Amino acid sequence: MQVIETGFKGLYAIEPSVFEDKRGYFFESWNKEKFKEAGLDQNFLQDNQSMSGTHVLRGLHFQLPPWEQGKLVRVITGAVVDVVVDLRKGEPTYGQHFKYKITAEKKNMLWIPPGFAHGFLTLEENTIFFYKCTQVYNRESEASIAWFDPDLKIDWGITEPLVSEKDKVAPLFRDFNSPF
Repeated sequence: MQVIETGFKGLYAIEPSVFEDKRGYFFESWNKEKFKEAGLDQNFLQDNQSMSGTHVLRGLHFQLPPWEQGKLVRVITGAVVDVVVDLRKGEPTYGQHFKYKITAEKKNMLWIPPGFAHGFLTLEENTIFFYKCTQVYNRESEASIAWFDPDLKIDWGITEPLVSEKDKVAPLFRDFNSPF
C-alpha cells in the first residue's frame, strides 16, 4: 500500500497493493493494522454507499462538530472526480480545494480527515461510491457549501451536473463561519 501526501495536512491518496491473475484480482481495502502503521489509525463507525448515473454531483458536504467525520472513500464500479475543501481555519490550505480522480480500475482511495467539505462528480453510468466514516450520521449537524462557489474556483469539468435540490441552494464559502 502506498500512502501519498497531497500537500494538505492529514489528507492522503492511497494506492493499495493489488494482486491480479487470470482469475481476477484481490486487494485489502481496509486493514486496521496496516493503516495504523501508515499513520492512519482510525476507528470507523459507519459505512455508506451510493450509486449514481453519469454526471451526478454530490456535495460539498460535511458534518459540524462534535459530529465531524473522517472518511476513507473509494469507487467500487465506475469513476469519480473527488473534491475536498479545507475548512480548518488554522491551516495554510484553508479555503483551498484538492481534486483527485478515483476509479474502480485503479482501486485508489482518498483519506479525508475531519474538517474538510467533500463532494464528487460521477464520470460513468452506475458508479458505486463507498466510504467508511469515523462518526455516525447526525442530521442536525449536516452542512454543505455550494459546489459552484465562484471563490473556490473548482473546475468540475462540467457546467450542468445533476444535483439535489439541497445542493442547489447550499451557502457560499464566504458566508460560512468555520468551527474547525
